[in-house]
Formats: sequence, C-alpha cells, structure tokens
Amino acid sequence: MQELLLGGKQSLKVAMDAAMANRHGMISGATGTGKTVTLQIMAEGFAKIGVPVFLADIKGDLSGIAQAGQANPKIKERLEQIGIADFQPHGNPTLFWDIFGKSGHPIRTTISDIGPLLLSNLLELNETQTGVMYSCFKIADDNGLLLLDLKDLRSMLNWMGQESKSLQTEYGNIAPASIGAIQRQLLILEEQGAEHFFGEPALSLEDFCKTDFSGNGVISILDATQLTTRSPRLYATFLLWLLSELFETLPEVGDADRPKLVLFFDEAHLLFDQAPKALLDKIEQIVRLIRSKGVGIYFISQSPLDIPEGVLGQLGVKVQHALRAYTPKDQQVVKSVAETFRSNPSLDTETTIQELKTGEALVSVLNQDGSPTQVERIYIRPPESQIGPLTEAQRSELMNRSPMKGRYEQAIDRESAYELLKKRAEQTLLSEAEAQEYKTTRKSSGRPARQRETATEALIKSAARSIGSSVGKQIVRGILGSLLNGRR
Repeated sequence: MQELLLGGKQSLKVAMDAAMANRHGMISGATGTGKTVTLQIMAEGFAKIGVPVFLADIKGDLSGIAQAGQANPKIKERLEQIGIADFQPHGNPTLFWDIFGKSGHPIRTTISDIGPLLLSNLLELNETQTGVMYSCFKIADDNGLLLLDLKDLRSMLNWMGQESKSLQTEYGNIAPASIGAIQRQLLILEEQGAEHFFGEPALSLEDFCKTDFSGNGVISILDATQLTTRSPRLYATFLLWLLSELFETLPEVGDADRPKLVLFFDEAHLLFDQAPKALLDKIEQIVRLIRSKGVGIYFISQSPLDIPEGVLGQLGVKVQHALRAYTPKDQQVVKSVAETFRSNPSLDTETTIQELKTGEALVSVLNQDGSPTQVERIYIRPPESQIGPLTEAQRSELMNRSPMKGRYEQAIDRESAYELLKKRAEQTLLSEAEAQEYKTTRKSSGRPARQRETATEALIKSAARSIGSSVGKQIVRGILGSLLNGRR
C-alpha cells in the first residue's frame, strides 16, 4: 500500500491511501492559513509515487515545486513536531503552461471541442441565445464547416443571419437580435484575450499524463495569475473542458493502487458561480463517474460551502485550515463546515476550526473500505520542494529544456468555416459582377436587356443563394432535376 503523509502531531501521523485518492478531496480555509503549502505537499507526494499532477497556480507562488527546498529553523521545528526523520529536499519534474503563452507553453482547443453548452456559459448567454448557439454548431456540422477559432464562429453567425429565412424551416427561428447579442459577447471575450485559447494545434491531454525517466509523475502547472483577473469565466471554462475531455477520452481502469492523474483546482468557486443547472448537473455527473477513469480531483477554496452539495458529498479527503467567525453569518458557516466531518469525541470541531494556526489543519481521509476517518488536528508537513516562486531566469531555463518546447508555440490556421464562407461570398460577388457585365454588354450592343426575370429564373437564383445549407441543396437538386427531365 502506498501512502502520502499529510502531517501529524506528537505520536499521531495522518496519511492518505493512494488507492483511495481518486475519491477526490477538498482543501479549504481562510486566506493566509496555509492552503497553498498543503496543495504543494500533496502534489509532490503524488509525483513521488509516479502519479502525474495538474494544478492551477492562481497566486504565482507554486513554481518553486520544481526546485529543491532549503532547510531552515522553522522547517526543522515542524519536522520535530511531526516526527519526520527522512526529510530530503528535492525538486520535481515540472512543465509550465499558460493560455496566453507567456509564462508557459500555450494551451489551445477548438471551438468545436468546447461545444455549445460550455461556450454559452462562457458568453453568459440566455436561453434563447443558447438555442441559437446550438443551432450554429448543428448547421456547421451539416455543412462540413469546421469551427476552430473565434473568427470561424463569428463568420458562421454572420452567415446564419444572412440566410436565416432559408434555414428557418430546418433549424428553427434564428433571430437577428440573438445573433447580434452573441457577436457583442464575442467582442468582450476577445478583449479578455480568449483568442489565444481557441485554435490549433490543440492540446493533447496525454501531455498532462507524463512520467519522467525515473518514474516520477510530472507536475503540470497552469499559470493562472493573469487568467483569473482578466477572464475568470475563461479559467472556469478551461477547467470544465479539461474535466469533460478527460472523462470522454480516458479508458476505464477500475480499482487501481494509485490514480492515473490528479487535478488541483484552485479558486474552485469560479467553476460553479452563475453556472446554469444543466451545466451543474453535468459537472456533478463527471465528478461522480471520472474516478472510474483513475482521475482524482481536489478543490481548493475558502469554504467547503463554495462547492455545490451534490459535488461536496463526493469528496472523500478533507483538509480544513482555519476559518474566522466575525459575524453571525460566519459563525453559521463554521458550524456547517464542522458538520461535514466525522466527529472525534476528543475534539470540538467547531471550536477548533477557529483556533487553528497557520500550517495547522483539521484532516479526515478515507479508510481502505471507503469510510471516512475521524477528524484529527495536525500540523501539515513541510514541502521538500521550494516554498515560493522561481525566478524568471530559473523558469526560462526549465522552459528551454522542456520536452514540450516547440510543440505548441506556433499557431496553425488551416482552412475552416471562415475561409470557406469567405470563398462562397467571393464567388457570389464574382457571379453578380459577371451578370452586371453581361447586362452592360447587351445594352451597349443595342440589344434590349430584359427588365424582368421569368419566374423560373427568379426561383433558381433564390435557391442558388442558399446553396450553403442542406435545405438549399435539396431545393436546387429538385428544381434542376425537374427542368432536365422536362427537356428530355
């Protein structure tokens, strides 16, 4: 059995069973109480037993996990308090990622892979606008138009607005007001830098599931310092997309001795804030089922009550740092949090939560049979890696030696909806110019130009304008077939 030591006190030590680590967990507590260090020691613990880790670095101080820590009197004192004799400072194999491509390798995915549900939540669309977004994806699929980046989506929406009447029969009403509202939200999204996230080459999830030549799990760190301030909804959308993709692509592994991948989601409340019920239901389902794929998820937030009850009930490991109760509302929160733990007769959980010092926590893990242990008050063990961020020079050196260097840096813009719709528009303009030139030639030659189209010509021209849709294609094939048969 492989265990990850979390900490202890006097003769007590608390460790989590790696085989139960895919039952998910929670790290919570007020600002400045030690949540980041707890995240760090858990991440390096998983890496040490060969489990790849993905974590979001919100404050920019987790990059030090790549370097060995330095001994100091405070660490020595904490080791003595817990009773750790085999402390060995070491760094961990680390990859750096950044959606904006500045502090790490770029992360991209396509509009098609994000899907209409997550995209509608990202754009904060109402129900009617969400329906138009679903129609957009369906029409694009039916017409063989790839949606890779934001300009593809914008071009697709413009075309839908122009062809709304011809599309209405098959895809329902496409209101110009809804199209306009979505386009405005896309402009806001672009100002937040989202164009860096959508496109190709798309991220391969296998790159988050690496081990090094020694068998240690590679820790992938997403630099989210700018992301959470510029576009917190984009941050949440990325994490939800990552969960969804892992759930869809990873094979079932059953009961293993350790997870295949562990995810740490800081500022976890952002995943659930203002999310529609359909999305919350999807998240709850994924959290419940993804453990069968060997994935463990650990949420980090100030209070466990930031997490929906349906998700919170599935979190087996709980690490609770101090909470402060300055108001009646705060006191109610402390009481509710205390009730989420399995009680310990020798411990007043509600009182203890308010007495915890920095680096102390109330901890409950899972027994081998899946039942929670009694809550214990412990000191969190010190990390063996560096506490605090790397220097820019150290990060740059690691980036230059990264096995991912050059794989994602250069964006690719292959032919997709934008290019194909642009070609159609150019062909239409060319046809109209040729028709105008023909009219002008007839007029200058003295031949009378026809002032009115026949009914058949008008019908064919109208159908040709909607050739891009499957409805239009069927109409044209029917008309031309009738005319040809008639001629025969």
